[in-house]
Amino acid sequence: MRIKEQSANYLAFLSIKYEVDPDQLFQALISAWKNRESTCGNLLITCRKKIRDRAIFLITRGHKVVAQFPILKNFLKEANPIVRSRNTDLIRRHLARKANRRLRRLHVADLRTGMKRINLKAKVMEIPKPKCVFTRFGNYAAVTNALIADETGDIKLCLWNDQISSISEGDVIQIENAHISKFRGEQQLRIGKTGRLSILKNM
Repeated sequence: MRIKEQSANYLAFLSIKYEVDPDQLFQALISAWKNRESTCGNLLITCRKKIRDRAIFLITRGHKVVAQFPILKNFLKEANPIVRSRNTDLIRRHLARKANRRLRRLHVADLRTGMKRINLKAKVMEIPKPKCVFTRFGNYAAVTNALIADETGDIKLCLWNDQISSISEGDVIQIENAHISKFRGEQQLRIGKTGRLSILKNM
């Protein structure tokens, strides 16, 4: 009973961490038991070795090993125990840490090239006159690099088209889901398609 409970808890944790449906994960384990291999989302599940009433499973994502663990054959004959185990302390702690990382407010001094999912509050210091450029998508667009700052430093914010006219110098803005890239040796904050820019306060 202890082994079944541990397996269910661990698989529930993996299903949340790697964002796969628990029912699909359970069916993928059954399929791997029968056919040696199966997939679930971007995870490859391999039944490496069977020993009497149990088997050793290996889960990989690309070239990275995610987990290796034993499962009892009877575990796969029950109603999906993974679903019932998604409300354990381990899962709650993982979700709380994930939420804290997502909600953590960054400052300009924290930003590094390659960072993603950045949430930042800053003041618009300067918006240079936009330039008209021919994009790789085959159209013309207006672009400028606004200077924004908080109490820890300043950084360029790349703005396109309607984004440029949506803010003014002196505005305090909220940037969500942005990323940092480097252009001509200089760090830039870019909002991208999934990012969001809003005004918190007009100065």
